[in-house]
Amino acid sequence: MTTAYTQALAAARDAASNQHYPQGALYVVATPIGNLADITLRALHVLDLADTLACEDTRHSQALLRAYGIDKPGSRMLAVHQHNEAEAAQHVIDRLRQGQRVAYVSDAGTPAISDPGARLVAAVQASGLRVVPLPGASSITSVLSVAGIGEVTDADAAGFVFMGFLPSKAAERTAAVSALAAEQRCVVLLEAPHRIDALVEALAALRERPVTVGRELTKQFEEIATLPAAALPAWLKGEVNRSRGEFVLVVHPAAAVASHNPDHRVLTLLLEELPLKTAVKLAASITGTPKNALYEAALAMKKTVDDA
Repeated sequence: MTTAYTQALAAARDAASNQHYPQGALYVVATPIGNLADITLRALHVLDLADTLACEDTRHSQALLRAYGIDKPGSRMLAVHQHNEAEAAQHVIDRLRQGQRVAYVSDAGTPAISDPGARLVAAVQASGLRVVPLPGASSITSVLSVAGIGEVTDADAAGFVFMGFLPSKAAERTAAVSALAAEQRCVVLLEAPHRIDALVEALAALRERPVTVGRELTKQFEEIATLPAAALPAWLKGEVNRSRGEFVLVVHPAAAVASHNPDHRVLTLLLEELPLKTAVKLAASITGTPKNALYEAALAMKKTVDDA
């Protein structure tokens, strides 16, 4: 058993074993999005207790289990991914009808949102069987919690929309961004490293609309920045490692542009007359905007000017 998680697994058994875990139920289990410590005690207990572990990638999930000191033979693992989900769902249902507890995990985070699992859940529910959610890590809620989006007074801009991955084809992606521009609410996007350049170039059309970028969330090289959409391409190119890792982006509500524009106009005027650090310091004093956010915006503005 991995020493680092020996006590965690023991604590999970102590804390969660007295609860009721019905047989013949599918347990949808959230797993860490990067940091192995982001696992709940109940999730650990259910992963240990489950008769069958259905997973997006059996090899990945086997490694995850071993990291926590949980040993499951291959006969108790079942692959359920985007290419076989409809067919594999029947195998899960068969095991549930035998009275098994089946836990489903995707490669990272909460299943059935962007990862596979939704069709499996629908099939199990349609069969009259129980589905039990075990909440935990999610890149969506993680980035929203640090995006700094204040109270939205405009009812049309309240809440958020999860769009996930935009289309990979350029024309379709451009059309999606045009539709996004008309969306008043906050929009959450996901992107892979090999496509992030194309995405930020497309989002730049949103000009001053603020975007929060979360890269490698919960991992060692986690990076979070909020800046105008127009400054995204320059920010991404400003550091070679910024194109690496998984991305989640929050396009702020359209109403937020009005509150951000004055800050950036002040910063722009000061940058025309003063050194960058001095301009940032004064802009922070005048507007009340955090210096870190203004500094990122100033670097992006300067990079845009230098590249022009």
